[in-house]
Amino acid sequence: MSVTIKDVARQANVAPSTVSRVISDSPRISEDTKRRVRKVMEEMGYHLNINGRVLVRQSTQTIGIVMKDSATHSFENPFFSEILKGISGSCHAKDYSINLTTGESQEAIFQDVVKMVQGKRVDGIIVLYSREDDPVVPYLMERDFPFVVVGKPLFGANKHMYVDNDNVEASREAANHLINLGHRRLGFIGGDLKFEVAKDRLNGFKQAAYENGIKEEELYILSTELNNPVTTGKKIVSKLMELSHRPTALLVTDDYNGLTVISAFQEHNIKVPEDVSVIGFNNTMIAKLAYPPLTTVDTNPYQLGFQASNSLIDVLNDPSALKRGVIIPTTIVERDSCKSVEIVQ
Repeated sequence: MSVTIKDVARQANVAPSTVSRVISDSPRISEDTKRRVRKVMEEMGYHLNINGRVLVRQSTQTIGIVMKDSATHSFENPFFSEILKGISGSCHAKDYSINLTTGESQEAIFQDVVKMVQGKRVDGIIVLYSREDDPVVPYLMERDFPFVVVGKPLFGANKHMYVDNDNVEASREAANHLINLGHRRLGFIGGDLKFEVAKDRLNGFKQAAYENGIKEEELYILSTELNNPVTTGKKIVSKLMELSHRPTALLVTDDYNGLTVISAFQEHNIKVPEDVSVIGFNNTMIAKLAYPPLTTVDTNPYQLGFQASNSLIDVLNDPSALKRGVIIPTTIVERDSCKSVEIVQ
């Protein structure tokens, strides 16, 4: 005969409602009570009946994840894998599963979201990007469907939940790091400017240049192609080789793209950091394994995902909870891909 919540409550000398709140990790229950009840659950061999819970609560116990691009391209970049690890860690702790969009185009991804919502396949959705022309967030707002955005809120900070970095300031600090090393001829290699994160990092880069008396026309600015960063890296380096005065330092707003550029430099016998310094973004595992190890801005992608999931699940468990925005701090991790130079005019 299976152990029930009432059996656990009787053994732990608490009310059945207290056991239910322990199971949902309610903040209303003290940590001492949680530990005591969980110990009894373990000793009695109690296991949560997910199917029964779903029926009672009319919940799927599933969170939908909307990728920035097709899953094929997104999984090539370790940044999104780190975010998903954070989401998965939070969901696992709270007995939620995840459901990923698998569309290969923006329209297909949107249709995946519609199916998730209208088919009641998920309880809430995490959108892993922010872009002006995206139909997903307006649709979710119109449907009054629980969601959180990993990125800048486009409809006002009080309109929906979000988790983000201060990407303007992070990019400004990264550019200043290069400037403080003596570099004046700076290059910026960013992402698709349809996305808010790309715009913010470009703005931060320009701010740093302006504050240090570097004119915008002296800057070298290019964007990578989302669907083929390796080819784009080679194209960018080929263009750099044609310049009479090449940048002595590059800010590349993604470690993955940074490594494609470094690889392309090696094909032209350009050494990093002896000939050009490179700083990346996100501090993913490949930054540590690169040769040379890549100096990078740590955006804490795991924490971005973990906090996004936590915020969403908190609201799902208590719809009256404050729908807030969270800014995750960034730091520069110095490795071997940047070096100081004499000030170059």
